[in-house]
Amino acid sequence: MTASERHAKGSRMRIAMIGTGYVGLVTGTCLAEVGNDVVCVDVDPERIATLRGSKVPFFEPRLEGMVTRNVAGGRLSFSEELGPAVRASEVIFLAVGTPSGPTGEADISQVLAAGLQVAEAADGPKVLATKSTVPVGTGDRLDELVRGATSERIDVVSNPEFLKEGNAVEDFMKPDRVVIGTDSTEARELMSDLYAPFMRTSDRAMFMDRRSAELVKYAANGLLATKISFMNEVANICEAVGADVAKVREAVGADPRIGSKFLFPGPGFGGSCFPKDVAAMAHTAREVGEPFRILEAVGEVNRAQKLRIVAKIVRRFGEDLSDHHFAVWGLAFKPGTDDVREAPALTIIQGLLDRGASVSAHDPEAMRTAAAVLGAGVHMAPTAYDACQGADALIVVTEWNQYRTPDLERIKGLLRTPVVFDGRNLYRPGRLAALGMEHYPVGRPSTKLE
Repeated sequence: MTASERHAKGSRMRIAMIGTGYVGLVTGTCLAEVGNDVVCVDVDPERIATLRGSKVPFFEPRLEGMVTRNVAGGRLSFSEELGPAVRASEVIFLAVGTPSGPTGEADISQVLAAGLQVAEAADGPKVLATKSTVPVGTGDRLDELVRGATSERIDVVSNPEFLKEGNAVEDFMKPDRVVIGTDSTEARELMSDLYAPFMRTSDRAMFMDRRSAELVKYAANGLLATKISFMNEVANICEAVGADVAKVREAVGADPRIGSKFLFPGPGFGGSCFPKDVAAMAHTAREVGEPFRILEAVGEVNRAQKLRIVAKIVRRFGEDLSDHHFAVWGLAFKPGTDDVREAPALTIIQGLLDRGASVSAHDPEAMRTAAAVLGAGVHMAPTAYDACQGADALIVVTEWNQYRTPDLERIKGLLRTPVVFDGRNLYRPGRLAALGMEHYPVGRPSTKLE
């Protein structure tokens, strides 16, 4: 009997989620929200204890309330034991880490190890779906591995995630597409049933071969990262020639072939996906003898872009910043999250510290996670205005809503010198100058007081 035959169409499914990081916890919780029985498994006992108390170890809007509701409803549970979870489930998701190696390659050792454990624990037919972002061909390796470890039928499926931090619950509950890579009729039927509750208005499931599905996530993130780096390069040219990138962006984005999204210039992209996926896809391309020259350049542009604000600060205040103090608004790589992985703010702050400066920083959600990386050398201010007290300049790095319309006169009074490095172009040209403040935006004319 296959897994799909064991499942009564339309009834709740039993699901095991291996890994309770960002992707695993969001996916598992959302699947429980529509009535499935989900057990999330992790080797970290402290994390499991935290989750059993309905506490989410990272910030994601709406998630903690959803975890609490589904734990209370008996649909969501957490365990350190993989074997019982596998045996009780029809579908097992792998949502473990795939960190970057020294040359950009994705390390899939955790995926393979977890897949082997699933195979060894299986007591009947299962669908094993990879949520982790993995290089093309990983599903084939996983399939070969599990076939060698068990006589039970295990259909290996690629099911990449497309969650945006800060909007992940909404993304999962109302997906723009669900990509499923399998050549198994049974697995296709089971995955169709699993995602049916999220397709009430229209069927957005896209079935394809496993290798194509694995490539989709990398191609999507690579293209989005390319748009960001492209517009950052345009912004740099605008600064050199005296043009306004905001006007350029608006006109370019009006072309329906291009669109307006991901065309906002800034201090570079960060997070757990774009930098890692760009590097991994470029590495895969080199491995197969088809170097992805555009993505190689995207990575280089992004690394350089993170340092441009530091270069502007040095031009304004000098190379030696040992007598200077700076305020930084925004530590997370984007608003709506406390994730500081590859965050531009960390690179900027480190550049200032390396030149002897002191820094006070504020972020609505990410001060704890940033402090764990930056250490005690950076003061975490209780409010955004506290960070500005006595600073030589304010540096705006993350576009949290609360930073968009601050009391600029108050900021001027708090700063030792009235200078703002506007890394997200939050403030209109001329507005700060009218208050007697210097303004250094991205890709727009700067205002320096005489």
